[in-house]
Amino acid sequence: MSVNELYTKFTRVWIPDQEDVWKAAEITRDYKEGETVLHLKLEDDSPLEYPIGPKDKTLPFLRNPDILVGENDLTALSYLHEPAVLHNLKVRFLESNHIYTYCGIVLVAINPYEQLQIYGEEVINAYSGQNMGDMDPHIFAVAEEAYKQMARDERNQSIIVSGESGAGKTVSAKYAMRFFATVGGSAENTNVEEKVLASSPIMEAVGNAKTTRNDNSSRFGKYIQIVFSRHFHIIGANMRTYLLEKSRVVFQAEDERNYHIFYQLCASASLPEFKDLALTSAEDFTYTSLGENIFIDGVNDADDFKKTRQAFTLLGVKENNQSGIFKIIASILHLGNVEICPERDGESCHISRDDVHLQHFCRLLGVELEQMAHWLCHRKLATASETYVKNMSSKQAMNARDALAKHIYAHMFDWIVEHVNMALRTSSKQHSFIGVLDIYGFETFEINSFEQFCINYANEKLQQQFNQHVFKLEQEEYMKEQIPWTLIDFYDNQPCIDLIEAKLGVLDLLDEECKVPKGTDQNWAQKLYSQHSSSVHFQKPRMSNISFIIIHFADKVEYQCEGFLEKNRDTVYEEQINILKASKFQLVADLFQEKQDSSSSSSTSKSSRVNVRPARSTPKAPNREHRKSVGHQFRSSLQLLMETLNATTPHYVRCIKPNDEKESFSFDSRRAVQQLRACGVLETIRISAAGYPSRWTYPDFFNRYRVLMKKSDMTVGDKKLVCRNLLETLVKDPDKFQFGKTKIFFRAGQVAYLEKLRADKFRSACIKIQKTVRGWLQRIRYRKIRKSAITLQRFGRGYMARRYAEQLRLTRAALICQKQYRMARDRRAYLRTRQAVVTIQAYTRGMYTRRIFQQFLLHHKAMIIQKAVRGWLERKKFKRARNAAITIQCAYRRMRAKRQLKQLKIEAKSAQHLKKLNTGMENKIVQLQRKMDDQSKEYKTQNEHLLITNTTLGTEMSKLQKELEQMRSRQGDGNQLTSLQDELEKLRAELQEAHEHRKRLEEEHSSEKLGLTQRVEELEQENSMLKSEKEKMNQRILQHSKSTEDQESSASQRELHLQTEMDEERQRYQNLLKEFSRLEQRYDNLQEEVSLNKFQPGHRRNPSNQSSLESDSNYPSISTSEVGDTEDSLQLVEEMGMEKAAMDISLFMKLQKRVRELEQERKRLQTNLDKMEELAKCKGADPKRPTSERESEDLAYNNLKREELESENKKLKNDLNELRKAIAVRASQNNSSNELQESYNLLLNQLKAANEELEVRKEEVLILRTKIVSFAQQQEINDHIESNKMPELNNSKQPIDKEEALEAYHGLCESKKLLEAQLQSQSRQHKDELEALHTQIELLRDDIEKKQEILNYTMSLSPEAQVQYSVQQEITRLTNDNLDLKELVEKLEKNERKLKKQLRIYMKKVQELEVSQTAAAQPHKARPELSRQVTVQRKEKDFEGMLEYYKEDETLLVKTLITDIKPSAVSATVPCLPAYILFMCIRHADYINDDQKVESLLTSTINAIKKVLKKNNDDFEMTSFWLANTSRLLHCLKQYSGDEVFMTQNTVKQNEHCMKNFDLAEYRQVLSDLSIQIYQQLIKVAEGIMQPMIVSAMLESESIPSLAGVKPMGYRNRSSSMDDDGSGPSSYTLEGLIRQLGQFNSIMGEHGLDPEIVNQVVRQLFHCINAITLNNLLLRKDVCSWSTGMQLRYNISQMEEWLRGNNLHQSKAGVTLESIIQAAQLLQVKKKTSQDAEAICSLCTALTMQQIVKILNLYTPLNEFEERVTVSFIRNIQNRLQERNDPAQLLVDTKHTFPVLFPYTPSALSLETLHIPASLGLDFLVRV
Repeated sequence: MSVNELYTKFTRVWIPDQEDVWKAAEITRDYKEGETVLHLKLEDDSPLEYPIGPKDKTLPFLRNPDILVGENDLTALSYLHEPAVLHNLKVRFLESNHIYTYCGIVLVAINPYEQLQIYGEEVINAYSGQNMGDMDPHIFAVAEEAYKQMARDERNQSIIVSGESGAGKTVSAKYAMRFFATVGGSAENTNVEEKVLASSPIMEAVGNAKTTRNDNSSRFGKYIQIVFSRHFHIIGANMRTYLLEKSRVVFQAEDERNYHIFYQLCASASLPEFKDLALTSAEDFTYTSLGENIFIDGVNDADDFKKTRQAFTLLGVKENNQSGIFKIIASILHLGNVEICPERDGESCHISRDDVHLQHFCRLLGVELEQMAHWLCHRKLATASETYVKNMSSKQAMNARDALAKHIYAHMFDWIVEHVNMALRTSSKQHSFIGVLDIYGFETFEINSFEQFCINYANEKLQQQFNQHVFKLEQEEYMKEQIPWTLIDFYDNQPCIDLIEAKLGVLDLLDEECKVPKGTDQNWAQKLYSQHSSSVHFQKPRMSNISFIIIHFADKVEYQCEGFLEKNRDTVYEEQINILKASKFQLVADLFQEKQDSSSSSSTSKSSRVNVRPARSTPKAPNREHRKSVGHQFRSSLQLLMETLNATTPHYVRCIKPNDEKESFSFDSRRAVQQLRACGVLETIRISAAGYPSRWTYPDFFNRYRVLMKKSDMTVGDKKLVCRNLLETLVKDPDKFQFGKTKIFFRAGQVAYLEKLRADKFRSACIKIQKTVRGWLQRIRYRKIRKSAITLQRFGRGYMARRYAEQLRLTRAALICQKQYRMARDRRAYLRTRQAVVTIQAYTRGMYTRRIFQQFLLHHKAMIIQKAVRGWLERKKFKRARNAAITIQCAYRRMRAKRQLKQLKIEAKSAQHLKKLNTGMENKIVQLQRKMDDQSKEYKTQNEHLLITNTTLGTEMSKLQKELEQMRSRQGDGNQLTSLQDELEKLRAELQEAHEHRKRLEEEHSSEKLGLTQRVEELEQENSMLKSEKEKMNQRILQHSKSTEDQESSASQRELHLQTEMDEERQRYQNLLKEFSRLEQRYDNLQEEVSLNKFQPGHRRNPSNQSSLESDSNYPSISTSEVGDTEDSLQLVEEMGMEKAAMDISLFMKLQKRVRELEQERKRLQTNLDKMEELAKCKGADPKRPTSERESEDLAYNNLKREELESENKKLKNDLNELRKAIAVRASQNNSSNELQESYNLLLNQLKAANEELEVRKEEVLILRTKIVSFAQQQEINDHIESNKMPELNNSKQPIDKEEALEAYHGLCESKKLLEAQLQSQSRQHKDELEALHTQIELLRDDIEKKQEILNYTMSLSPEAQVQYSVQQEITRLTNDNLDLKELVEKLEKNERKLKKQLRIYMKKVQELEVSQTAAAQPHKARPELSRQVTVQRKEKDFEGMLEYYKEDETLLVKTLITDIKPSAVSATVPCLPAYILFMCIRHADYINDDQKVESLLTSTINAIKKVLKKNNDDFEMTSFWLANTSRLLHCLKQYSGDEVFMTQNTVKQNEHCMKNFDLAEYRQVLSDLSIQIYQQLIKVAEGIMQPMIVSAMLESESIPSLAGVKPMGYRNRSSSMDDDGSGPSSYTLEGLIRQLGQFNSIMGEHGLDPEIVNQVVRQLFHCINAITLNNLLLRKDVCSWSTGMQLRYNISQMEEWLRGNNLHQSKAGVTLESIIQAAQLLQVKKKTSQDAEAICSLCTALTMQQIVKILNLYTPLNEFEERVTVSFIRNIQNRLQERNDPAQLLVDTKHTFPVLFPYTPSALSLETLHIPASLGLDFLVRV
């Protein structure tokens, strides 16, 4: 195209500007070639005449169409030049907030200075597996491209991240490594990826610092190699470092800081482990306070130090090494504070011996203080003949001190890097690696020194490699498309590199000058001037002789020569190094040992396992490592880096710093252009623009520009030929385009020209359409107006006629209204007057009546006052007289009481009196108890009688009321009404009398109760007196026992043996007592429950009125036989069941009768005891042996009591046997089943045998006790005889007497313990009875109060209301009784089920016994017969729905049904056939009561299913098949479990098939867990199949043909970014996705999967479709358009139609698509006004604010007729959505799973009708 065609009116251009670099303008007049002025209009409408010259002022750059603005790839722009690139980056950064943009193979990253939510794990998952151009630009896309090319091409990769300080290099590299750690996580649990990420905090702490441009600037370069295995999992890593800025250790500019580690350590100096470091605040140290600001906003150094220490620990650095590192860092700080004092001569200096910091320095490093102080101020000079020590001036000493500090820090840095690499190193064989290079970008400052020189030298090398790679890619692309290739002239910076590193270059001359003894920076500068003055890239400044200028690829840089030599030498005196080598700390000594390989500044290059060409070995320095120059080291390491990069495939990330103020989303165009020029982005644009930058595939070009074709051209079938013909017609110059194999290549500007032609075509078509539509609209409007006029006329005439008719009707209606109104007005006046008269009369009569009433009331009140006063006077007189009488009585009674007390004290000393009191008290308690029982019975009878009377009266009252109503209805005679009223009054009087009678009875009962209560209190007082007497007796016994303790030491071995046996017997006895008490308590509880159930409704018995039925003996004694009998009784009650026990009144009556007999026995024993005591008194003639007599009495009493209890136990046993027989007879009568009767008889026989065995053991114990007691008695008699003969007995001569005394003492102790136990039990029993009485009294009082309230309320009601209230009370009582009975029935049913289960267990034991007997009777059978139920005979002859198999066939069964089965083998049978067969086998194992068989079969089944699923982990059909069978087996176990919850829908036959013996609830839980696992695997398999199809089917396929437009593309779909196979995502369509869903649905339906589970699967899959589609929409700018929204909405409607067609619309799957539906609507709605913003906010409720804003930012018009979404509109949306509390997450979680629920669905299939096909090979199964 010519200039005249391009620079026409309305064309937009770019012109230079001083502030914004480039400014937009528009041409106002057509330009003719040769004119010197171009007429422009700026954006503020101000005119401008732009001069055009032949040389200086060329024509301005043309602007790209708006459709291309904001492109993801800069190479997609039609006009490729600097202003277009700058404007595109600015629009994306400021308006869309996109920080990443492609520029060919380069990713341009702009630092937003703000945390963005675009680096989460869900974003990593979204970019993983995607091609580089398919998604929006991102650092993850570059990382994924490198990872994919490494896996596909098996070639090592490198990601080169460069940029200025503060541009975000370190963060970009960190996110790239995070992507590799997430995607390529270690296959084993080695946490290598965590270690790789953990190295970042360490390296940032020791290598990053705050600068004026960046708060976290990396002051070194690093190259991290992430090593992968053959399966592309991370197995290790390696790090190389370059050019650490050591000068920062000793110097920082204003507002800068030293390395972070110094400030972190000072911030944590207060920790206990760092006390010995002697650190304080960073402000106190010279090396950390030079920048005058030790803090960074928003950074907590103490917290960062914790992270650093955690990273050290994670990487395996030991605690002692960490401590050593911190000591070295602290020593550097102390070294900086060492004060060097100059001498007077100025040529020497010294350090004070008392310098604290020097002491700390030497202590921390473990070196000699005096040596270090000496060599810090002196140096050693060596000549050819001698060596001597020379003093240093203070300045020289300070320089040497600073050099030593830098040297120590550099070696410590290398040591840390080495140990990090050791932690990341792997012993496995590496397959490939991806390197991430984070290196400094091009730098230019006002003062540039040696560091900037090295940095820019490295960037020159990297830029050369970048240019060559870009050129190579361009060449490969053209050769692949078979485009004629012409050499592109690009900038080659090899001359500049030669200037620096060639022979006699800058570095060589610098090293040479460093070797000269008197070399200076000025001499080196003069050598540079003389050597390189002729070089094109070298210049000498005009005004300076100590600086030079090098023309780099990015800019001119002037370097100051001052300090070059010193920094290159890096001079450290050898004497200081030797002192450090002699440190007593091993870590410090190791830091400065000589290394064999020093070719790199990093110590890890030697250990690298990277398979690249080895670096050239450089000659070693003649002396030591610290002699080698820094420039030489840097050049060597840079050479090794370039060789590594050349051996890999590079990927480039260029970081741009948008402004120097660190403001978020602020763009400074001048700073951005400067960096774009320096980082090579514009060079990439220039290389692309020199060739064919715009590239279109033939289909895309055809779809985009077919509007420019003629109809005849469309008939040709070959699209390539159509495109060729069109281009040849439109573009006359054949050099402007080239045809490749798959693409069309265009020169710069040609796409813009084609877009202009396309827009003109659309514009002319629009004009024609508008003309036609407007004419049609006008004709339609005229017809509407004419029709409306005719209609208006018709309606007007009709309206006039209707209005006249309405007037006539209104006139007539007015007359009628007047007549009615006047009548109503007069009548209302009359009624008002009449009402007023009646009201006045009523009020007057009431006033007179109230006056009369007030008079009567006053008289009545006066009478009441008089009565009260007179009564009060009389009572006062009576009280005075009564008090006087009481005073006299009290004085007299006190005198008599004192006399009686003396007499009682005398009598109380005798034991006989104690017994009498006790006997009397017991009799009184029994009498009182019986009297209370009689009273309670009488009260109960009276209550029942009163209840019957009330019921009868209520019935009669209701009858009379009914008769009264009938009589009223029949006739209204007044006489009959009077008679009925009289009868009613009589009934009321009778009722009142009944109530009064009841009240009298209640008062009598309460008075009797009060008397009983007083009597009980008196008894309690007597009891307390008895207790005091008992305590006195105990004290006497205790005193006597103390006097006999001295004689126990000489007891014999026989006595000890007997004592041991007695202790054991006592222990057994106490255990039996404990068991008896527990059973007795259980019996009481059961008895109470039965009594409560029995006596409802009515009076309920409680322990207080049952006390007379129990034993209250003072001396209870329980034998072992009673314990066994009680156990039998309780077991009998349990066997009978609660229902039978509750209804068997005779059983409890017998037990109560037996308790009364025991009471009589206790009394008889008490009488015998009294007689024995009297006998003992008679025989008490010998006063010398009172102790032996008491012992004999106790022994005789114990013997007698034991005999009595034995007989008593025998009687109890006989009674219990009788009860057992009676219960057995009743049970046999109530149970008609033979098997239950047989089982019960068998259990009864076993219990009898056990009781007989227990009885034998008890008799043996009793015999032994009898022998012991008889022996003691015999010894006592002999002792008594001998004592009569020999009054003075010597104990030492007769050892038998000692034994007897010991026997007597033990008997005395036992009797004492027995008495104590009896008294304690008696007191406890008495307290219990007293509490029971109090409780009963309270209950009766409450009952009486309630009844009194009811009676009062009833009496206050009218007769009719009384009857109604009594009926209501009766209904309430019956309702409560009914509820109580229901609860009782439920309890009894529950107990019945429990007893049935126990019976099954007993039957199982009996069957096992019979089976074992059968097996023993037939031991010679070769193969045992299949066991059947023996005890239960089945009457049915048909199939019972069970399958029988041998135990050894279990493996074959599992193998046939699970391991080897294919879903197709049972497709024609009943669904879930394997599950039914397995359950029928389980049923038979339960039927024969074989628990081992059940357990083995279920365990084998579950394990086999797991193995099959593991083997077929990616087979949807197999997974669905076993999900259906596992869930069906689970439902069968529930359906036939016997639980009522699962039996509601069963048939009668199915209920008969329920399992009898086992409860498989635990296995049901296991199967439920297994079903959940299978469901999760099914979802995973289905999502894996669908995931590659979703994006292509939902977003890319043209469901509506010719709707989607195509936009120009750059490098986005280049061949290196695409997969090689043609069956990529683009081959999938919506029909294919729906077909796949239908296949899933049909497979699940064929396998019989429950519909509820199918719905949940479909819902989960639709959520996956929604999440993946929405995530791709949010990350792809090319699909955010109106046409895509239309396509997406159509696709969603097809999905919903599929749901309805398959009856899945109730699965809530459609709800999961709500967010993508709203996203499609958001793409289609208008986005201009505030009303549109409000509509969008109300529409998009399922989308978060971040998602809505992201879609609006990504929205891209497909042609110039659409408008972009303005920034103000997006801000309006954000302001409206601020109130939402949306999560910060941008993308939808694709891994989210809904909780699965397996509802219970019973099967209607009858198991006996199930048919097993012969093809399964299950012939070994036998039907039962």
